[in-house]
Amino acid sequence: MPSKKNNAPKKQNTRDIMSCFKGFKCLCVGGEKRRTVEEDLERDSRFIEDLDDVTLSDNENPDLNTECPQKVDNLHNNKLNVQIERQRANCGASNTSLQKCDTTPVVDVVQQRGTSVRAVVDKGVSIVDIEEIYEKLRQQSPALRELMESRFPGDSYQKAVNLKKENFGKIQQSFSEVHRVKKLLRQGESVCKVVVKDVCQGTGFVLFDNFILTNAHLFKDCVEGQKLKKDVNVFVFFNYEDPEPDLNYYYYELAHRDICCTQDDLDYAVLELNPESQKSNQSTQTQRRKVPPGLLKMFGPMPQNGEACIIGHPKGEVKKMDLTFIIEKEKREQAVNDHLHPYKESIFTLLTIINLLKDQGLENIMMGGTKADKVGTYNTFMYHGSSGSPVFDARGRVFGLHTAGYAYEFINHKGSVIEFAQPLLTIFEHYVSTLKEHGKDELLERVKKEVKGNSDLEEVLKSVVELKDEPADPEELLDYIEPMDTD
Repeated sequence: MPSKKNNAPKKQNTRDIMSCFKGFKCLCVGGEKRRTVEEDLERDSRFIEDLDDVTLSDNENPDLNTECPQKVDNLHNNKLNVQIERQRANCGASNTSLQKCDTTPVVDVVQQRGTSVRAVVDKGVSIVDIEEIYEKLRQQSPALRELMESRFPGDSYQKAVNLKKENFGKIQQSFSEVHRVKKLLRQGESVCKVVVKDVCQGTGFVLFDNFILTNAHLFKDCVEGQKLKKDVNVFVFFNYEDPEPDLNYYYYELAHRDICCTQDDLDYAVLELNPESQKSNQSTQTQRRKVPPGLLKMFGPMPQNGEACIIGHPKGEVKKMDLTFIIEKEKREQAVNDHLHPYKESIFTLLTIINLLKDQGLENIMMGGTKADKVGTYNTFMYHGSSGSPVFDARGRVFGLHTAGYAYEFINHKGSVIEFAQPLLTIFEHYVSTLKEHGKDELLERVKKEVKGNSDLEEVLKSVVELKDEPADPEELLDYIEPMDTD
């Protein structure tokens, strides 16, 4: 892409491509491999959104055109000339040319799903139409402001902030005991980074033996039935903790392409590692390490409230830990409102963020929603790359599979209002049912031995699998024999 000869202009409110280039001989545009030219230009707010009439020609070879749908992989340091169709470039350049532009009433256009006011304005609607939509927004502003203020009457917002501080204090107290921290760190050794090569990165943890539990959405479009596609490669990294250049991790490939992967509401996948494929980033590493112990035997029920801890690899970075607390389902709406409160002065921003959240199905986890009783919710900084992280309670039990959050990104505003985890007992029930359905008796027997002593998991097994009567351990029976009274 073009090299930079002058300081690039600051991002403008308008996306007029002609004014963008005015006074500049060359602009530098950043590109990312596997994305198209059009995608990277649209991500740069200095350019117009509609690039249908834009073509790029090579400065050294003017007859060589670069199409917008073309990948940017081979365009590094290329100098390209931007050419715009004359009729498009003149549109809006003068009062007379305005008559040739789109004069569709902006109110009609923005009612189409997925079309923003800014996108309509950028396409050149008439001044009258723009004023019309601004007037509509001004009419709605008092009512929306009144609604927001009604949700935080008096000093209720400050009380909400104080409550957050109080909850954070409880978290600090719960996880301040050294023995709890040590236990979490030991359990955290089983957490791993999952890399689907050239697709995405996520987090997982050892379930038992060489089996890993993570989220199924990491493998979207990468599976056929219950098998990974032939061109999909997966690597699982352990001990990815120390910062550069001291990283000392080791990783595995999968034992086979079979995968227990769900496509329904339960977003989980179980992978099997090949222990013989272990490799290390340290050339001096010769001794083979064992796969860390599994966390299945530590599964527990989803708490309705209380403290929680997430361990994972946000953004594919080194392992991190976040202390948080469960947001009760009755308080989820209030938690979202608390997060959005700072935006109440900007009606346009607030409406845009709310619509983004609704499109993601935020209402499903609220009271009365289809997922209200099926997930646990909390706030965390663990966004992309943390999918598949285990969620622990203050006692060190693993109760949730961190799955997703309701995030937004709009101009200079970026964040997540609430995140959620799926209950591991529900996932375990589905997993053993799948093993039984597919006749994997040997693996099912291994699971039975692994969960022995965990009353919650044994109860789930009884509801799914008919347990065979096993001879009691003589040493265990001695615990129930009371000494005879010889008097």
